[in-house]
Amino acid sequence: MTVRVERIERIEVLVLDRPRRANAYDRATLAALDEAVAAVQGPVAVLASAGDGAFCGGADLSELGAATPADALELRSQGVFERLCRAPFVSIAAVHGPAVAGGFELALACDLRLVGPRATLSLPETSLGIIPSAGGTTRLTAMVGPSRAREVILGGRTLSASDAVAWGLAARIVDDPLAEAVAWARRIAERSPLALRMAKRVLDALEDRGGGLAMERATEAVLYASRGEE
Repeated sequence: MTVRVERIERIEVLVLDRPRRANAYDRATLAALDEAVAAVQGPVAVLASAGDGAFCGGADLSELGAATPADALELRSQGVFERLCRAPFVSIAAVHGPAVAGGFELALACDLRLVGPRATLSLPETSLGIIPSAGGTTRLTAMVGPSRAREVILGGRTLSASDAVAWGLAARIVDDPLAEAVAWARRIAERSPLALRMAKRVLDALEDRGGGLAMERATEAVLYASRGEE
């Protein structure tokens, strides 16, 4: 099982469970995550990952090499992450270690983020001949502004845990992100479920990502088609 669902102190925790692959996601993992997101019953859920290594290493490179322009136009990861972002529950990412490429994009798709001291956040896609296309280009720019987004996407800057907090990407640095995320989730769950859902709906409406996500898909398709031409 690549994604398991646990219940900790009455809070649903969605756990990426591929520690030997740096919790990178393949098609099966994305499908399992999509199913887990759709099945969440409570007003708050936590996203975490197994092991003490990476939070998520992004897309499994063993599948990425075989991706086609048609795959880019569909972009399963972007669709799954957008459904997580628009889910009716509040999501908290417990980022204990490196969140690389799609792993960073997955954390960005959550409503809230806590980071551990060893957490790092990076979008190295341009070094692989692609761009952050699972919502990362769009969401990061919306959250931190174009100049800082360029530092990460074009300049290759890796953000430390303290950078993430200073830039407003994470609420705070904690020694045990999962335990702290569950505790925060319990406090949030005491609020009105209806008010939480409606507040999320308004926030999503104010952050219209449709055009940016479509551009990410189209650009990725062009890059997949041009492999080997540089």
